[in-house]
Amino acid sequence: MPHRTNHIVKMNTSNLPVQSDKTSIQVIERMVSLLDALATYPDPVSLKELAKVTGLHPSTAHRILNDMVLTRFVDRSEPGTYRLGMRLLELGNIVKSRLNVREAALDAMRSLHRQTHQTVNLSVRQGDEIVYIDRAFSERSGMQVVRAIGGRAPLHLTSTGKLFLSVDEPKSIRAYATRTGLAGHNRNSITDLVKLEQELVLVRLHGYARDNEELELGVRCMGAGIMDDSGKLIAGLSISAPADRLLDDWLEPLIQTARQISGSLGYGAAELA
Repeated sequence: MPHRTNHIVKMNTSNLPVQSDKTSIQVIERMVSLLDALATYPDPVSLKELAKVTGLHPSTAHRILNDMVLTRFVDRSEPGTYRLGMRLLELGNIVKSRLNVREAALDAMRSLHRQTHQTVNLSVRQGDEIVYIDRAFSERSGMQVVRAIGGRAPLHLTSTGKLFLSVDEPKSIRAYATRTGLAGHNRNSITDLVKLEQELVLVRLHGYARDNEELELGVRCMGAGIMDDSGKLIAGLSISAPADRLLDDWLEPLIQTARQISGSLGYGAAELA
């Protein structure tokens, strides 16, 4: 699996066909116009009506709607009638949860950064990887490890990723190992399922996780989980630092900050005790 955590790749699109770009944008615009039209009707809408209000030819509207039915953005209630699909609700809930956790975490992350003078990361799980969605750092704080927002990393090589794996069922962990092959990035990477399972036992026991130069030589991390009001792990808060600068003294402030953010998201006082 490619290492994508610390680099931002800029694509040169100057040589791409202009007509292809225009066609793609036109299709997206038509999809959006159909979704917007469907959103204005409380009941299923006929193809004829959708074509009328969007100004699309019925055959064009029909083709695009069929594609969106296949991807669950649109449901076909009965032949010839359509309504918004459940996939939009699923995606909306994901966006809502991420926006909420970012808003809830930002001030606390900045406070933790001021204590440690190292980068504080906020990340979520997406499939077999974590995605960094926010960070707190300062260019005046000296040597730091700065992860790119939108960067990704394998679950088993990161502190936050281990948190997410630790709440999975054993069969899900084995399935993850099979899918990914537990590929490593260096000599410290955990690439053996038994060792990973032993590591996850410690994560469950202590309530936090570590990355001891497993993702990147010279970099260590510690991570604690952020819970929502239902007690579900929805994000991870981590401190990344050069290996010789990460201090165990930061562990308690990290855990307390993660608890503070969880509390602001509705996680109950009994669970936080």
